Amino acid sequence: METFTFNTTEIILLTGLSALCVIQLIYYFGLYNRIHRRNIACKKGEVHFSNELLPLSVIICARNESENLRRYLPSILEQDYPNFEVIVINDGSTDESTEVLSAFEEKYPHLYHSFTPESARYISRKKLALTLGIKASKHDWLVFTEANCQPESDQWLRLMARNFTPHTEIVLGYNGYERGKGWKHRYISFDSLFNSLRYLGLALAGNPYMGIGRNLAYRKELFFAKKGYSTHLNLQRGEDDLFVNQIANTNNTRVETDANSVVRMRAIERHKDWKEEKISYLATSSYFRGMQRYLLGFETVSRLLFYATFLTTMVFSLLHPHYLVMGIALFLFLIRYMVQAIVVNKTATDMRDNRHYYLTLPLFDLLQPLKSLQLRLYRLYRGKGDFMRR
Repeated sequence: METFTFNTTEIILLTGLSALCVIQLIYYFGLYNRIHRRNIACKKGEVHFSNELLPLSVIICARNESENLRRYLPSILEQDYPNFEVIVINDGSTDESTEVLSAFEEKYPHLYHSFTPESARYISRKKLALTLGIKASKHDWLVFTEANCQPESDQWLRLMARNFTPHTEIVLGYNGYERGKGWKHRYISFDSLFNSLRYLGLALAGNPYMGIGRNLAYRKELFFAKKGYSTHLNLQRGEDDLFVNQIANTNNTRVETDANSVVRMRAIERHKDWKEEKISYLATSSYFRGMQRYLLGFETVSRLLFYATFLTTMVFSLLHPHYLVMGIALFLFLIRYMVQAIVVNKTATDMRDNRHYYLTLPLFDLLQPLKSLQLRLYRLYRGKGDFMRR
């Protein structure tokens, strides 16, 4: 009978581990599984879409992106859409971007390009470039992506546009990375997937709080009604996440999750580039309004506590041999792992991420918050100057 007798420490550890496991399962079933649930609902015809393909403007900011423009711009220009224009703002490029864009303009009459004045120094150059593109656009609906991105198919614009209902002002799309080789590319892809589970999951739950400019749409009139990027001109970034944070709400935001609407970013060649991108987003995240970041922060804390409690329970049960305690701890770990693996990999399959996470899942799951903490500390060490306007 001693096998079924637990001392006070064992009761505390198992109770804490069980509670943390339940919290994690609530997040996975209630939040992180929403993209998959949305896709099922769309297949069943339970989601209402607009049948009208409204004219739209695609806006891209490019700086020394001649290689990416050659490689990716045709996939945007050749979208199967009846009425759209593509505006590329050449932000002071010193490479062959101007020549590339001029050559494309001869072939594609719906492509236009302009440039930012070299003397413009008073705000983030990217925000200035996008503002110029928005002002030059002919249509009310604006779709944003980047020069190093490629739509999954020629149906990208049609799928984004089917969300342009009368009450919609913002459409958030899914973005990921092209498949790269090596452990770092696998981790970067996981990080992108998990972040999508979070911010798109919250939007699908009626609590949008950010967007990413690789696959994003909103109304031109909304941009000017909210005075553009004026509330965060002191920051180098924030043209997508902070702007959406200030304008998005339950009633005006929709999410497009069809696999053919995905936009893929070129695989990261230098880890330093991904690091700088992550630090930039961390620099703006502290300015977010709303409780969403605290809700996600609570999940991160509960995740770390789950791992810490699990390891403590396993060590304690080995030092004070009690295999039932060890078995219960392993059972709770496996329950969480199985749910996590199903949710993460089903979404990856839905979105054609071409990667699956099984053996690497616990490692990446633990590494992600630790890596974020490392980058936050690095940002504090560097100071705020690198992220303020120049």
